Amino acid sequence: MARSHGIVFHTDAAQAVGKIEVNANSLGVDLMTIAGHKLYAPKGVGALYIRKGVRLDPLVHGASQEGGLRAGTENVPFIVALGSACRIIREIINSEYERIKRLRDTLEERLLSSIKDIRVNGHKILRLPNTLNISINGVEGRALLDSTAKLFASTGAACHEKEVSISHVLSAMGVDKDYAMGTLRLSLGRYTDREQVEEAAQLITDAVKKRKR
Repeated sequence: MARSHGIVFHTDAAQAVGKIEVNANSLGVDLMTIAGHKLYAPKGVGALYIRKGVRLDPLVHGASQEGGLRAGTENVPFIVALGSACRIIREIINSEYERIKRLRDTLEERLLSSIKDIRVNGHKILRLPNTLNISINGVEGRALLDSTAKLFASTGAACHEKEVSISHVLSAMGVDKDYAMGTLRLSLGRYTDREQVEEAAQLITDAVKKRKR
């Protein structure tokens, strides 16, 4: 539809590439960006897919590097590292998808069975295998993280001095404010194992019980 009206369609695939199969041709996009550090390449390198026939104005004028779109010496080591990361993930993506999904499901099951007034945000099936977003009524996400020093996660609320705001995404999804304030986004990776998942579930459960006393 966009193309029929002369609109260039771009998608940010940073969170998808390396976690699920991504095919730019199948998606039908004109432009697609990926971030190297999301698939264990170094931070500071990425890639832009440009569909044949799409013309872009140069971002940095000068020399002819990168097809004349971005002048300056390329960071060859990082580019090679990104290519290697893509090659590796292509070889293991199916098995890694299943492994991480099992771990995420285990984490989800442990939390749902141990904590009252908890909900999972997002589609039950159509979601990334490595991410679990939960909301707990009656506690604040930031307070939970502050009391679990061994757990690295992010919250769905942002604090600005005395004002606390919740994620506009959670609001759009219809998540009640009391739940949204207690949101945690838990991400699993290639080096996450079952023992770490069990420990994370216990840490969160203990922190919630302590806060709800």
